[in-house]
Amino acid sequence: MASVMMNAQEARTQNTFTAMMWALSHPGQPRPLPRMLLAPFFAVGETLVDLETSYYASHDGLDQQLARLGGRSRPPQEAMYQFYPELEDADLPDLKEAPVGTHASPDLSATLVIGAEFDSGTTLRLSGPGIQETTELSVGGIPPSFWSLREKAIQYPLGWDVFLIGEGQVVGLPRTTVVEVL
Repeated sequence: MASVMMNAQEARTQNTFTAMMWALSHPGQPRPLPRMLLAPFFAVGETLVDLETSYYASHDGLDQQLARLGGRSRPPQEAMYQFYPELEDADLPDLKEAPVGTHASPDLSATLVIGAEFDSGTTLRLSGPGIQETTELSVGGIPPSFWSLREKAIQYPLGWDVFLIGEGQVVGLPRTTVVEVL
């Protein structure tokens, strides 16, 4: 039986997708991203962005890299994938307008990819599907007001799915995860 060999990009995107899938399945548990020469934000972008998608990147260099993938650059109010390597307070007014989907099409919500520092900063208590009772996660590098903004945006099934990227790891926070700031 012949097997199809993946090229380096296909293997990289498959491994990144797998890490992201497990991160959403087990919220709050860091999952290692594949070791690669690419920056982790571009690796995630390479996995998500294609000719059928729209994206927003708060960093010009990342925006230029993502443009090569064929997706459509859009403002935060329209983009389905939003990349914030460094989320600043100044980004929050635009982020507040990010799509949350509709009751007829909750899948039309934005997915946020945000840079973070794990094991420092704000301590979060997480609960919901994929978490036995509760788990705690310490996250730095994110404005504290982001968490209340996220809480207001989520009215299940509406809301954002969030990936936190830091230190070669990804943490998933699906919209079903309840985040309590401690």
